[in-house]
Amino acid sequence: MYERLRVYINSWVVLLRLYTRPNPSLRKIKRVLRLYSAMSIQSKKTILITGCSPGGIGYALAREFHTRGLHVFATARNEKALADLTALGGIEALPLEVTSPESISELKRHIVERTGGSLDYLVNNAGRNYTVPALDLDFAEVEECFDINVISVMRMCQAFGPLLIQASGTIINIGSAAADLPYVFGSVYNASKAALHSYSETLRVELAPFDVKVMLVVATGVKTNVLRIHRDLPKDSVFLPLNAEYRQRQLQPREKGMSATDFAAEVVEAVLKPKPAASIWTGPQATMVWLMLGLFPRVFWQYYFSRLINMDKLARIVKDQKKNK
Repeated sequence: MYERLRVYINSWVVLLRLYTRPNPSLRKIKRVLRLYSAMSIQSKKTILITGCSPGGIGYALAREFHTRGLHVFATARNEKALADLTALGGIEALPLEVTSPESISELKRHIVERTGGSLDYLVNNAGRNYTVPALDLDFAEVEECFDINVISVMRMCQAFGPLLIQASGTIINIGSAAADLPYVFGSVYNASKAALHSYSETLRVELAPFDVKVMLVVATGVKTNVLRIHRDLPKDSVFLPLNAEYRQRQLQPREKGMSATDFAAEVVEAVLKPKPAASIWTGPQATMVWLMLGLFPRVFWQYYFSRLINMDKLARIVKDQKKNK
């Protein structure tokens, strides 16, 4: 708070000095305008959100945080797609490829220039789904899934850690209940979210001495564009008898998930509490799933998801094939 006030006062001093000089140069005028813009930002809390493409969680979060009075830095691979957000005022659309260290560095340079070197909130939302059986993986896609869902979060936290320390800020990582559930055909995605959860728990302990908080948001299902990849099983897949179930499995999050707008409203409310929780569960039946994970043994969930995807059908087919050999 005091650092923010100091920067604000210094900005006014510099602005007045430049303004009172006779015949200021174009460079000085531009500097005055930048300082004036920075001063308006410094009067608000600032938040940086990754993965803000329209139709997704990040887009909804950007709108919701904006309505709550924060200055929002919304990022996407194509920032021009965020024109609807920037039209609201108080939201800056910036390009970011989360898997590129160079892109992250350029974004950091811009944020430092705009805020004076501090950041109140960082939301690591960018994510990638990958719903493929464990024996049919494309390892280029596996690496991309982990790079976006895990490694990019580490890159962002490392890059913006000093800014968050300066502001005694908060990191919000968007996780998934899939990290704790054996959701069939989601082994890679599940594993990437489990890694994110573990990273977040340790990061929270490491950053506590710097008064930086880490919140983990565990989603049980949200309707977003990230879930719109439709695949068929490979023709040589041992799971081919379940191709219909596989296609249905890819539709389930969209059919039963919470809207991104409702999800964002719940998350923002939790984040902006005076004493926010270290982790929150949100989405369809989130509280029930959380309770059941603590009460029921792992074998229950294995049985549940096996029945959900009709794995017993595959077991019968495999058994008959062995008999006929």
